[in-house]
Amino acid sequence: MRAYNFCAGPAALPTAVLEKAQAELLDWRGKGLSIMEMSHRSKDYVAVAEKAEADLRKLMNIPENYKVLFLQGGASLQFSAIPLNLLGKNPKADYIHTGIWSEKATKEAQRYGDINIIEAGTKIDGKLAITEQSQWNLSNDAAYVHYADNETIGGIQFANIPETDKPLVSDFSSSILSAPLDVSKFGLIYAGAQKNIGPAGLTLVIVRDDLLDQAKPEIPSLLKYGSQAKNDSMVNTPATYAWYLSGLVFEWLLENGGVDAMHKTNLEKSKLLYGYIDSSDFYNNPIAVQNRSIMNVPFTLADEALDKLFLQEAEENHLLNLAGHRSVGGMRASIYNAVPLEGVQALVNFMDDFAKRHG
Repeated sequence: MRAYNFCAGPAALPTAVLEKAQAELLDWRGKGLSIMEMSHRSKDYVAVAEKAEADLRKLMNIPENYKVLFLQGGASLQFSAIPLNLLGKNPKADYIHTGIWSEKATKEAQRYGDINIIEAGTKIDGKLAITEQSQWNLSNDAAYVHYADNETIGGIQFANIPETDKPLVSDFSSSILSAPLDVSKFGLIYAGAQKNIGPAGLTLVIVRDDLLDQAKPEIPSLLKYGSQAKNDSMVNTPATYAWYLSGLVFEWLLENGGVDAMHKTNLEKSKLLYGYIDSSDFYNNPIAVQNRSIMNVPFTLADEALDKLFLQEAEENHLLNLAGHRSVGGMRASIYNAVPLEGVQALVNFMDDFAKRHG
């Protein structure tokens, strides 16, 4: 049997997608070869790439004045690519700091521009939270404002999209396709694929047309959004298999009701898990209710000496990858789109049994 995988990334993929990929692995649609062996410039592969983009545009209702780029290097490479692409005419940018990933993005951006850091983390009744925007010291002359919608490691998420008249840039690696999103409010959205899109090796960038001519002259050609847009994300050989698999995920999402349906299920999953944690004296979630992530749920046990046993018994019960990030410890359940409601119920049942035996 397949286990329930709560890994933060590379994360669970829909079983139906894996089965389709398996069936097509050796012979893609009667062509006599795997899509992994196919030229990225062939008519057949270009059709696969174009359909993946069209399906994503449908899922996210992406306006026509945005380019969709399928790139390589992970979201972490975009920490450099974004300032190199957007600070060519104005070297100033605002970065909102809420956790480890926004901090990494900020440090990289500081190599290329004058970065104003907004410390937006706070504590409310001992729980981690994000301060109200009225407390932020945003610049009047920033080229853009950057934030991480969902901090994968910390399990903290923005309750609302920040309001600004500057281009808004956001890392949506852990939350893309988990809930409806008004793309028109952003200048640029980026996301590593290996959480809610597909396998590792692909990074999605959705960028508004008017931002394609803001690059620094010294930018490496492969990182230049304008060049990638003109070449349909094929300046060099793209991550063809990851692109193909992501396309299968987009098809699966459309077949299962799209983002609205996923959001409804994701709310059910998060309500079930947080509800159980809140009702227990044995487990604790460190995030204020209004900023809890619906994708990444960190929690601790009453006695951390039980952590190792908890993980061992969880694995024996086919509940995998529940260890928290090494920088924070504890536990973390990532409940992305491909993790079914019954998987979260199985986790809650195990947690309850474990608490009764060791509490």
